[in-house]
Amino acid sequence: MNEWQKKDLGYIWHPCSQMKDYEDLPPIVIDHGKGMYLYDVDGNRYADVVSSWWCNLLGHCNPRINNAVKKQIDSLEHVIFANFTHKPIINLCEKLSKVLPEGLCKFNFTDNGSSAIEAAMKVSFQYHYQSGNPQKKRFMALSDAYHGETIGALSVGGVDLYSEIYKPILLDIVRIDGPDCFRCPYGKCRDNCACECFEHAEKMFAKYGDETAAILVEPLLQGSAGMKVYPPLYLKKLRALCDKYNVHLIADEIATGYGRTGKMFAFDHAGVSPDIMCLSKGLTGGYMPMAVFIATQKIYDAFYADYDEGKAFMHSHTYSGNPLAASAACEVLNILEDEQIIPKAAEKAPYFTNMIKEKFLPLKNVGEVRSIGLINAIELVKDKTTKEPFESGLRVGYQIYKKALKKGVLLRPLGNVIYFNPPLIIEKPDMDFVVETAFECAREVLGSL
Repeated sequence: MNEWQKKDLGYIWHPCSQMKDYEDLPPIVIDHGKGMYLYDVDGNRYADVVSSWWCNLLGHCNPRINNAVKKQIDSLEHVIFANFTHKPIINLCEKLSKVLPEGLCKFNFTDNGSSAIEAAMKVSFQYHYQSGNPQKKRFMALSDAYHGETIGALSVGGVDLYSEIYKPILLDIVRIDGPDCFRCPYGKCRDNCACECFEHAEKMFAKYGDETAAILVEPLLQGSAGMKVYPPLYLKKLRALCDKYNVHLIADEIATGYGRTGKMFAFDHAGVSPDIMCLSKGLTGGYMPMAVFIATQKIYDAFYADYDEGKAFMHSHTYSGNPLAASAACEVLNILEDEQIIPKAAEKAPYFTNMIKEKFLPLKNVGEVRSIGLINAIELVKDKTTKEPFESGLRVGYQIYKKALKKGVLLRPLGNVIYFNPPLIIEKPDMDFVVETAFECAREVLGSL
């Protein structure tokens, strides 16, 4: 353990970590990054194939984003965003409005994804309250959902790992059994099913729709649930159901937006629009904390009134609309367009997926390889026929993660699921390296069980 690691452990409580694990695997002290690689203080290199918690979109220290932030810092670092504004944030909204799903046009900025979710929930509730439907006080969400870790966002989440202990203080959410395409109880395949599982949503809407303000969904990809992928048809059916019951459809595109699923937004696959969309992570290319929800004109108009009517949305964050983050976000959109990043990533995706399937599917403990865009997830199982999972105490994914680090690949698992969610700039030689390394590590760990 080097001096920096000792100092770190003397002061820092790391997120989503059992700190006792750090006795055996001390924090890796990163010195610098370039492209999809990170370099530690000892000179070791790591392929960041999880995009540093899914936010690094265009590689570390991208020269164009670097220059945009450097230029901005010499003119304005921050300004109160109530009754003040600035050019970078206006430019960002103008650029984003050109690529958003139809109807989304009013931007409200926060500083992280969980906060954007909380703000969207509050807006939905207040909209209904001010529109003659004060009984609409509840929220719906899918099973195995993840929407963040502040109280409201955690409430609509459905992953017990994060929320179980806090249930006594969480909101009472209407929970819908969501799609589980790997272990489909209907015996269907996600590629050609009629979303028979949607009957669960129909039943819950029939029972609770009149008292529900909004449903929140991670479109097409439930990330923290283990990169669970489901069909676009589900979103189409959900849009129609929300319209029938006057329930807002809130799209949590924090992890799925900005090309992660092969299109700019996951909702683009379905050809329908949500009422509210939340964005963060790739928004600034992983450079600066920033998040936003975008609502329709109809929602915005319900808040537009004389001050003494008390209809304003009284919600704020100190760093809302930060100019440095906005400058980074503008340059991200410029790069996506100028360099055609998303179409190029879509062209490379089949090579990546096919290689992963060829390597991993023959292993007796690989239940499924699922993919969308450049995202690929490998579900490890105790029994391939029954799809029985490994006991959580074995920490199979974590064992593979530790081995991969020693060989220069950063794979942060989701339980028994190891996955690849790389920057969109990943090239074929990088794909070859990370897949071969992950395969070697998985084979070693699985062979020892």
